[in-house]
Parts: sequence; C-alpha cells; structure tokens
Amino acid sequence: MKEFHIDVTVHFFAFNELSEADVRLIEQAKAMTYTSYSPYSHFSVGAALLLSDGQVFKGSNQENAVFPVGLCAERVAFFAASANAPDVAPVALAIAARNADGFVSQPVTPCGSCRQALLEAEMRFGQSVRVLLYGTEGVYIVPSMRALLPLTFDGSELL
Repeated sequence: MKEFHIDVTVHFFAFNELSEADVRLIEQAKAMTYTSYSPYSHFSVGAALLLSDGQVFKGSNQENAVFPVGLCAERVAFFAASANAPDVAPVALAIAARNADGFVSQPVTPCGSCRQALLEAEMRFGQSVRVLLYGTEGVYIVPSMRALLPLTFDGSELL
C-alpha cells in the first residue's frame, strides 16, 4: 500500500486587505447575485471571470424545475467567455452568494461540475485560474482550479 498527501494552500483575506483589482472582480460577482433566477433554492450565486486581455464575463445561477437543466453561475460566466473570446485565457474567477439573510458569511466553493469545467480551461490554456471566494467574514483565495480538484480527470485517460 502506498500513501500520499495532497496539500492545498488557501489564503484568507479580510476584504479590506485585497487589491483594488480583486475588489472590483468580487463586486461584479456580488452584483450578479441580483440577476440570479433561483425560485427553488433561494440561493443566489454570482460569478465574474477575468480574462487575460482584461475582459470580464459574468454569470448568475439559473434554476429550473427540472434541476439538472439549470446552470451554476461559474459555468454561465465561463461558457459565455468561451463563446465570445475563445482564444483568450481566463486568469481569475470571483464567486459570491446570497441567501434570504443576505450575503453568506463564509465563502462558498464551486460545485464539482464547475470545478471540472474550469479545470479544462486551465489545461487548455496552460495556466492557472485564481479563485476568489467571497464571504462577509473574509475571502478565500485559491491559486488554481486544480487546487480545488486535486485528483482530476483531465482527459489524458481518454488517449
């Protein structure tokens, strides 16, 4: 039997410790929570994806009575970027969420499907996508999608 350890470094920042660029990206993600269509969960998620050329593509979660038909905010933003700027690498993704009481206190992380979709972008462009996870008590910053999905299915198994 072998054993190995997976270490992931996550930085925790107070909102006022962030760079101006990170604050702008998070504010865009927060604004997108207000465009969420979430009549079933009442959990509104917004995402803002910064591309290497400075463009920002935004998304919000879109629910449906047939749950698998809906889409998460992260994939809405990522797919919009892929459709409109297919040759431009994503460099950072900010995510914010609100419930009935307002913005969540602890940062929420992307679901597995969103992690897999954004991992594909990291592999396609050969560079990491920084992930900024907003909560009113602070912001987690993760260096890459691969850090959020360390044991990955990356397509190499298909060859």
